[in-house]
Amino acid sequence: MQGLELILILLAVAAGLRLAADRFSVPFPTLLVLGGLVLAVMPGLPSVELNPDVVFFIFVPPLLYWAALTTSYRDFRRNLRSISLLGVGLVLMTMSVTAWVAHTLIPELTWAAAFTLGAIVSPPDAVAVTSITRRLGVPRVVVTILDGEGLLNDATAFVAYRMAVAAVVAGTFSIWEASSRFVWTAAGGIALGLTIGWLIGRLRRLIGRASVVENTISLLTPFAVFIPAERLGLASVLAVVAAGLYLGRKGPRFVSADTRLQAQAMWEMLVFILEGLIFIIIGLELPLVRRAIVGHSLPTLLLDAALISAVLIAVRIIWVFPGTYLPRFVRRKMGKRDSYPPWRQVFFVGWAGIRGGDSLVIALALPLVTNTGTPFPGRDLIIILTFAIILVTLVLQGFTLTPILRLLKLHGDDEDEQEEAAARLKTAQVGLQSLSEMAVKDSADSTVIENLREKYEHRVHKLSTTNQDGEAKRDQEKAKAYNRIRRRMIAAEREEVIRLRDEDEISDDVMRTIQQDLDLEEVLLSDSEWADAPRQEDDEATKDIPEKDSVDAQGK
Repeated sequence: MQGLELILILLAVAAGLRLAADRFSVPFPTLLVLGGLVLAVMPGLPSVELNPDVVFFIFVPPLLYWAALTTSYRDFRRNLRSISLLGVGLVLMTMSVTAWVAHTLIPELTWAAAFTLGAIVSPPDAVAVTSITRRLGVPRVVVTILDGEGLLNDATAFVAYRMAVAAVVAGTFSIWEASSRFVWTAAGGIALGLTIGWLIGRLRRLIGRASVVENTISLLTPFAVFIPAERLGLASVLAVVAAGLYLGRKGPRFVSADTRLQAQAMWEMLVFILEGLIFIIIGLELPLVRRAIVGHSLPTLLLDAALISAVLIAVRIIWVFPGTYLPRFVRRKMGKRDSYPPWRQVFFVGWAGIRGGDSLVIALALPLVTNTGTPFPGRDLIIILTFAIILVTLVLQGFTLTPILRLLKLHGDDEDEQEEAAARLKTAQVGLQSLSEMAVKDSADSTVIENLREKYEHRVHKLSTTNQDGEAKRDQEKAKAYNRIRRRMIAAEREEVIRLRDEDEISDDVMRTIQQDLDLEEVLLSDSEWADAPRQEDDEATKDIPEKDSVDAQGK
């Protein structure tokens, strides 16, 4: 019962801290960690004893899956070079430099243990970075790169971590074997993720319109990918990401409107709960970390943690500039066009390397002993340093992101808005064309056709929704025809917006925004009574149409 009480307390605290983060424009994950630290020293609260493997299994797959599912594949592909350099190259470089510094500062850490620490703290936390940058008005390309990096770096670091731990436990290490294993597990994870994603897509096509069942499958999907990948020894994190990207790309063609609307609300709530709990848990682990400090000098540990944190920040900033400009310089020398991004954006990407919950969960999951029965070398030190590094990056970098944005004069761009306006115009034009074709082939009521034509001509002109259905509101049969024809038009519009996305004229985010509007209208048409059919449009279009009650009153 104590565990349940604690979860309820943590959820209430997370909700309150979310309000505070919105009110004072501070990073939500940073407040969560600080809130967890306060809770950890409060008397009377139940203690936290969590199995790290269970925590990793519960939190990481769904959060990564949702991030991948909502990632724009077009933008991800366009920025794949930058994302790969950060998500793979920078992680391996950071791991190596961190291992060297940690081994130099703390000889007690063997080389294998030092590389284990480097693998744990090398990837910035995708959840922490995304939850902060999405609320700051950062240019879209920056958000895309940081989000994409978050999808790859966990997989890279997790594979490297497993190889480092295996070297410590077994007492042997082969660079050739490690490299081949890295490639095999990564490729196998991607292949497995795509295969399971395809199978789940086929299953959801067979199910049809069953929103609750479909969204139950959606919740189970990351675990359906993660578990077999773990059993096969593949890159489970990368498998989840691959499945999410695949279903995010293919899903709009077979997921029904009401399922999508339900899924959006369901996943947003789930992500809020998981993010809130994972960062508070970091703070609540303070007593465990305090027990690990026994036998070590606290001032020395704090100094070592500060130095390693400074190295992590410096390596990232040093990496991003040549990683950004050198490939573009080479391409331009080869006669290819490749523009240089502003240095302010590059610096911000370098500064936004916040570590988070994944690192601590992995550190706590370290085995206690090696194959020979001896204690895992430096396990307590690795946990302490990981905890301190998370605090430094979350607090120092987290609280400074907004001031740095202002100092660098970085603002969100209107690229999404421009694409959305263009896509709305094109989809409205396709809807109007579909209406014209139905007017010739279909024997629908001419009044309904003309009213819809007027509405869509006005929409094309103003890029807004209107409703000029006139007498259709008073006639149930006309309303049924209105619903039937409008649903066909929505289907044509939906197909057009997907085509625009497939041909890279708009991003996935723009497609989802327009698709949500179409979904909402379709659900209203399907679920409302005949008198409610024209009410989904704005007030300006319906202000001259009397309400049903008024008509009845006048009739009486």
